[in-house]
Amino acid sequence: MVKFLAVFSTACLVCLLIALAVYLRVVRTDRPRLALDSPAVVKEIRQLNELVTVKYGIEKVVGMKEEKSPVGTESILLLVQGKVLAGVDLAELTPGDVTILNRGVVSIRLPQPHIQEAYLDEKYTKVWDRSITWWTPWVTPDLDLEHKARMQALDDIKKAALEMGILGEARRNAEMDIRSILLAFGVQKADFAYGT
Repeated sequence: MVKFLAVFSTACLVCLLIALAVYLRVVRTDRPRLALDSPAVVKEIRQLNELVTVKYGIEKVVGMKEEKSPVGTESILLLVQGKVLAGVDLAELTPGDVTILNRGVVSIRLPQPHIQEAYLDEKYTKVWDRSITWWTPWVTPDLDLEHKARMQALDDIKKAALEMGILGEARRNAEMDIRSILLAFGVQKADFAYGT
């Protein structure tokens, strides 16, 4: 009896899978195809707007020293952790930027990738050391020194991200994301160019 139930349930499962495959094939052929024209492609891509395609986390130690008048120095040492986001701004894409070469090939001119945002993660950013020369007690500390060091840290993490290749990675990821959208149009190949 157990053997009969096992064979019967397996046969039912196979029949169900065959019926499901036939149903999906019929539904797929009845589905209306999306029109492949430049305005339709632009509409779908522009919905991504300011496409952030990569995010880097960077840790740095930033030191700053100021000479005081008439003598002495004040210094600060920050441990910072920052985030840098890069991507492509697709809001300005126009139908003239999309050329349909044939049914399965599209050429798209995109804006250059750029750093969209850089910020310090305050939870992990702290002053490690701050000092003023001990033998110049009359020198007043610079209240803006920490702010200046933070601004320098932002510049440093942007520069580090650029050196690490964030813009190249943003470009590759943008192309991959746009290709996945174009698959809905039946596009098999997309060529990309950058700039105006």
